[in-house]
Amino acid sequence: MNILRAGAWSAIGTAARLGAALVLVKLVAWLAGPAGVGRLGQFMSLMSLLAVLAGGGISAGIVKYVAEYRDDPERLSRLLASALGYAMAASCSMACGALLFATPLAAWLLGDPAYASLIRVLAVAQLGIALVNYVLAVINGFMDVRRLALIQVMGSVLSVCLALCLARWFALYGALLAVVLGQLFWLLVGLPAWWRSPYFQRGMLRVRFDAEMTRRLAAFSLMSLSSALLPPLVNIAVRDHLAGAFGWEQVGYWQAVARVSDAYLLFFTTAINIYYLPKLASTRDRAALAAELQGAARVLLPAVAVSALAIYAARGWVTWLLFSTDFAPANDLYAPQLVGDVVKIAAFILSYLMLAKAMTRLFVVAECVFAATYLGLVYLCTARFGLPGAMVAFAVNYLGYLAFNLVVVRRYLGRLPA
Repeated sequence: MNILRAGAWSAIGTAARLGAALVLVKLVAWLAGPAGVGRLGQFMSLMSLLAVLAGGGISAGIVKYVAEYRDDPERLSRLLASALGYAMAASCSMACGALLFATPLAAWLLGDPAYASLIRVLAVAQLGIALVNYVLAVINGFMDVRRLALIQVMGSVLSVCLALCLARWFALYGALLAVVLGQLFWLLVGLPAWWRSPYFQRGMLRVRFDAEMTRRLAAFSLMSLSSALLPPLVNIAVRDHLAGAFGWEQVGYWQAVARVSDAYLLFFTTAINIYYLPKLASTRDRAALAAELQGAARVLLPAVAVSALAIYAARGWVTWLLFSTDFAPANDLYAPQLVGDVVKIAAFILSYLMLAKAMTRLFVVAECVFAATYLGLVYLCTARFGLPGAMVAFAVNYLGYLAFNLVVVRRYLGRLPA
């Protein structure tokens, strides 16, 4: 399967996930207004963080090594047994922590200790969520993008139905509860779909720790945690700086444009993750690697550039549709953000070489360095250009990240892709 077919299937799954998220946000806004949407955002942030930690942050590692070992049954068995054990151990640890601190977490994140029971449900659900991540990573590793898209579509539909029912009965609490239980519904769809695949074997559900495989997965855990934890922390610092310098209303304009950017780029980043991570991991010939990177650039960069131009041309309508007329000043912020988006995808295509070839130390150092440079650039650029400087900082930082990845690819392949 080529990138176009993989991209089409991943787009279907991504559209289903985005549609489900939009329905949930609209539902919460209708039930509880802006305050409810704020609580939903906080709860989703906690869920995202726990999902990465509960699975041990090894999903990318499972994808890489399944793609690499799928023709080696002995090593594949050792890998999956260790991965499942690693994920279950991590999820149990996170569940115990969430249960222990349920009340303070509810008071801090949701502003009401009465939501502690919701945190407890989330804690217990960590085992199921870790298993969902494991199943999806294995399917992704075998590059079974159609089955993956089917699971995403069916899981999203069931999640929306559950949210509508629980919100009707329990209002905001029910909608938040549906966010948790909806993840378990993905398991109801994912497990049967996996069992019916031609590559499923009962041994893939066996738990056994293998020292070599556990060390390899731990390296990916470090990479995943650095990429999962640093961006939210840096964005919190950026929001605080922008709020202090320009006020929270201006922060809202910045956040609106960033949300639009995240939404349409999700189609491209998902395609890269689903197709190129296993593809690069399973490719050992360096000339073939160069050809894959070249093919990705030829397909994805024109597509993201056209998408960015379309968003810019329709920015007034997009802002009105997704937000309201009160967000009209955000229209002046799109240009540098969209330029940065194109550079970001170019850098991401190349950066997956570090993930695919397990360059752990280099990847983690790069994540830390460019998180710090982004924050520093925000301070410098906003002092010079005002609020648009935050978008300029985004574009300049990814330009530096692109240059860094060009050097990494050049050193690893001995040349740059044409």
